[in-house]
Amino acid sequence: MVEQDIKAQLITFIRDRILAGDPGRELDEATPLLEWGVLNSLSIALLLNFIRDDLRVVVPLEKVNAQNFRDVRCIAALVHASMPGDGGTALSSPRGRLAGIEGTVS
Repeated sequence: MVEQDIKAQLITFIRDRILAGDPGRELDEATPLLEWGVLNSLSIALLLNFIRDDLRVVVPLEKVNAQNFRDVRCIAALVHASMPGDGGTALSSPRGRLAGIEGTVS
């Protein structure tokens, strides 16, 4: 998946699930999400779940910081860098999904 596709999916998710539709269409890839209060701890958790479940990418917890979640461009770059083949973690099965989140699955 290319970064432009990731950006489009992130913008759609943020508009639909976090901004209740963004009727003014103000959100774009450069919108300062943290500075404008679009993202908070709860919305970041929702976004990370979307990235894990829909984009099938595990974002390492040490990468969840203000710099990487500043705007959609930064988040898309983080997701792209975390994808399999770029040193990221693949989610190929529910067991893999649990292993990526909780460390080990018995």
